[in-house]
Amino acid sequence: MDHNKNSYPAVFSCLIIILYSVHLINAMPDASYYDKSDGPLSYNFYDKTCPSLGMIVRWGVWTALKNDTRMAASLLRLHFHDCFVDGCEGSVLLDDTKDFKGEKNALPNRNSARGYDVIDSIKTEVEKSCPSIVSCVDILALAAREAVVMSGGPFWPVSLGRLDGLTASEKSANEQLPSPFEPLDNITAKFVAKGLDVKDMVVLSGAHTIGFAQCFTFKRRLFNFKGSGKPDPSLDTSFLSNLQTTCPNVDKSNTKLAALDSQTINKFDNTYYKNIINNTGLLESDQALTGDPKTASMVKDYSSDSFLFAKDFAASMVKLGKIGVITGQSAGQVRKKCNSVN
Repeated sequence: MDHNKNSYPAVFSCLIIILYSVHLINAMPDASYYDKSDGPLSYNFYDKTCPSLGMIVRWGVWTALKNDTRMAASLLRLHFHDCFVDGCEGSVLLDDTKDFKGEKNALPNRNSARGYDVIDSIKTEVEKSCPSIVSCVDILALAAREAVVMSGGPFWPVSLGRLDGLTASEKSANEQLPSPFEPLDNITAKFVAKGLDVKDMVVLSGAHTIGFAQCFTFKRRLFNFKGSGKPDPSLDTSFLSNLQTTCPNVDKSNTKLAALDSQTINKFDNTYYKNIINNTGLLESDQALTGDPKTASMVKDYSSDSFLFAKDFAASMVKLGKIGVITGQSAGQVRKKCNSVN
């Protein structure tokens, strides 16, 4: 594939102009939000070795979203799940081997993690343009950012130069990824363990402004909340009725989908926080943010100030992308294929 700009449709060139206008509209954080010395990572890491990288990733994500709008949330979630388990090193992309059971079949990822094929497709095109140069984890980090921007969300600079890890752990994924069934204190502790804080937890939960959840992740709220035999009393009655129709109390409904933000399903905005205040947060972990005065105050602030949410979300994504990165050749590599080590 020739990656000269003339090989891309004219409509894509227009799209890029629109996207980067949206960047400004969506309150791109000022320079003070970013660590100018990113250690071994750099914002221009591939400028000379793979100058077409940004365009290739952007095109790959745009194509994926054109075919499936849900993929925006899936790519963002994949990046989050990767970074949260032993760092941003592409472990979530690895298939099982005789030496380890990977993260794809861990409970938080099984039957719900998506987007592997999108990253594989982008990697294939990157390899044609600049072979053995760009890591899969850097591609995933860039793809997550583009998915948010293309959904109307904020832009943030992605520092690059991470290497792909050599192993993965199903056990670690089961233990370290937050669950929608956990108490708020447990979820907060998992964020703190990764070097994030309560503010990061609240603002990154705002990623639930896009995407869907399977019925089993919230169905106990609808019929038997905490073993009471009754629905969660905090749920708005109209919202509850709609969810009970979508997810009837039978096992075959467990894998049906409901929008995490039913008001603006495919738009990355601050409606998620408005929903929580209105008792229409889908997951227990979403609604739990109103149960603590500190987190409830943040929810209120983000619900009323979309620019504050955009700015803080971008800043927290920068922090997320620096968790546990690998830069030493002895500990990592640039994988030729994202689902297996070289």
